[in-house]
Amino acid sequence: MLRRARVLYSSKALGAYAAAAVTVAGGGYLWLKSGPAYPPTTKEQRRPPSPWLPPTREENLHKLRASGSGRPEDEFDILVIGGGATGAGVAVDAATRGLKIALVERDDFSSGTSSKSTKLVHGGVRYLQKAVMELDYEQYKLVKEALHERRIFLQTAPYLSHMLPIMLPIYKYWQVPYYWAGCKMYDMLAGKENMETSYLMSRGKTLEMFPMLKSEGLVGSLVYYDGQHNDSRMNMALIMTAVKHGATVANKVEVTQLHKDASGKIIGACLRDNMTGNEWDVKAKGVINATGPFADAILTMDNIAHRPIVQPSSGVHITLPSYYSPRQMGMLDPSTSDGRVIFFLPWEGGTIAGTTDAPAPLETDPKPQEEEIRWILNEIRHYLSPDIKVRRGDVLSAWSGLRPLVLNPNASSTENLVRSHLIHVSPSGLLTIVGGKWTTYREMAQETVDEAVKVFGLKPRSGCVTEQVRLLGSDGWSRNMFVSLIQKYGLEPEVAKHLSDNYGDRAWTVLSLENPTGQNWPVYGNRIDPSYPFLESEVRYAVRHEYALTATDVIGRRLRLSFLNAQASLDALPRIIDIMAAELGWSAARQEEELQRAGAYLQTMGLQTPLASVTLASLRQKRRDAAKPSAKAARADVRAAAYGAQLFAPGELDAVRQAFRGRAMVVDREERIETRDVPALLGALDVFAGAVGPKDVEYVLEETGYKAQRWIAFDELVEVVAELKEVALVPPATDLARTLQMRIPVEKSGGGV
Repeated sequence: MLRRARVLYSSKALGAYAAAAVTVAGGGYLWLKSGPAYPPTTKEQRRPPSPWLPPTREENLHKLRASGSGRPEDEFDILVIGGGATGAGVAVDAATRGLKIALVERDDFSSGTSSKSTKLVHGGVRYLQKAVMELDYEQYKLVKEALHERRIFLQTAPYLSHMLPIMLPIYKYWQVPYYWAGCKMYDMLAGKENMETSYLMSRGKTLEMFPMLKSEGLVGSLVYYDGQHNDSRMNMALIMTAVKHGATVANKVEVTQLHKDASGKIIGACLRDNMTGNEWDVKAKGVINATGPFADAILTMDNIAHRPIVQPSSGVHITLPSYYSPRQMGMLDPSTSDGRVIFFLPWEGGTIAGTTDAPAPLETDPKPQEEEIRWILNEIRHYLSPDIKVRRGDVLSAWSGLRPLVLNPNASSTENLVRSHLIHVSPSGLLTIVGGKWTTYREMAQETVDEAVKVFGLKPRSGCVTEQVRLLGSDGWSRNMFVSLIQKYGLEPEVAKHLSDNYGDRAWTVLSLENPTGQNWPVYGNRIDPSYPFLESEVRYAVRHEYALTATDVIGRRLRLSFLNAQASLDALPRIIDIMAAELGWSAARQEEELQRAGAYLQTMGLQTPLASVTLASLRQKRRDAAKPSAKAARADVRAAAYGAQLFAPGELDAVRQAFRGRAMVVDREERIETRDVPALLGALDVFAGAVGPKDVEYVLEETGYKAQRWIAFDELVEVVAELKEVALVPPATDLARTLQMRIPVEKSGGGV
């Protein structure tokens, strides 16, 4: 007994106890200190920040023209081509080093890939899996770098980004240790920069948090943390931060030619203003090509014999109503029917579902293919509770983004696609940055500017400082700022939170442009659509402070309404165009042109309303009718209204009813038709005019849950017809798109997680 006591209290044992105690205490301390480092708040954040009005677009164009005058003091150090995440990040990095920087974008800032991302700020748990399973050090290094950048991302733009718990549902017991080990390794790689530690949830807790989840066979879930942001708003914050630090920027300005000196080195470019058609020369010590999927076009402009290095990959996403997911938790399904990853994330009041990866043709505004939308919906059905009907009609918006995967110039196949970015310097001195992802934009920009300083022989005032530079809107922002907005302006809480989370301390400036509602409550806050928190003053702010030039710029990149609801965007266009017309002096003809252009853009965002008969007058009348429901609307068919009666033209519903009665039999005291007769009945209707086929009918019957039934009642038939009308309005997939339905491995794509 005495001997055992000596062993228990020996110096070695006491040392081991002390080490264990220190380890436990240290682990507990780190756990308590984990999570985002929110900046301290002050009383000063109750008040508006110092006013700042950026230079106008005309002033920026004047500086661009002046650079070609021949005066050395007017010459730019760097001309950046491309106003997406990469180009904007380069502009911020170069401007904060004291370099004279110019940036041009042929369309609008963030009009391409950077506004159509997964909205995640992530290291990539799937890449980590690849690194471990295949002992791939490059994948490991990519995850490590991305996790470091994730923390900086959330610190430099705290109002635009936040951490998001993401659930991995578990349906096999053997998956518990597998997922747990993977997520714990993900936490460990993040180290002190980790957000929150991952954790397991029981079956009951999982269903409590995510009641829409399929409960059959559910074991539990594992929750890990990543970041989320508003990508296009983030892009605008980068652009305006660069402007505040002295950069000269211009959207709708295209590079048409690269200028070279006698030795073949690039010394500038010829620019064209796509709003007016005017052209002029700009001079710069160096040019950076940051055009994403379109990088090869600039490289070919430099060298006609250039071999392409970019393979565009299409990623399709859809937006569903908010009730499809919890407000504060996302979900990831790593084992879909064909091995791809699909995520399910709350975002800006809606639910985003997606990610698909397939080679795609290079287009300015690619349209999402119907096959991909249906694949996403089918996967959603597999893991949601069977009492939730997942309908094609619930898709509020759908979009396709092109991801610039980098192809090794010496490779013979797409097997050499790389997930990381590539910096390439041409013999002419053209510096190209391509690849990467949103999370690592800052690191990519730093490496690009470092290379530019060497190649172009520049002399910056300082080194890179972007790890500390907080983006415009961050300095006077706090998590409680929205309360001050409510107290001062009498806003609805939803609106105040929206403004705080999308503009930061610039929300005060936005509200200074808002008019009173004329009501007791809310005192301020005139919405452009009653279902969404976007205000009329945001349109004015977009024009005066963020270089919005078209209605598409506003609904797509400034307000994000087109990503949340394409039909609501169309309905809001008359008011948006009225405000912009007052700001920019548009004629009546120009206003109609803006409507048609915005409508064409919305058709790439999933809008299914034909534009042939849509005019500003008709949309304005629709808004008036919505504000004051007519007696005719009150007498509408109540049963049909629940299933998309708004899709039916006058007389179409009567035609469906007449065709139904021609085949109906009384079953259980109600008129019904046999389900097998539905294709023939629908084929005889003029409603579709050959726009749908047997496969579409079969798809909709399965989607609505009626395929297994023998009989269908009239209201069920109306639902089927309404769903089919939505399918019929979607443009069919092209032959080229069908031939490109090849999967790209997630670890080589731009949207894997």
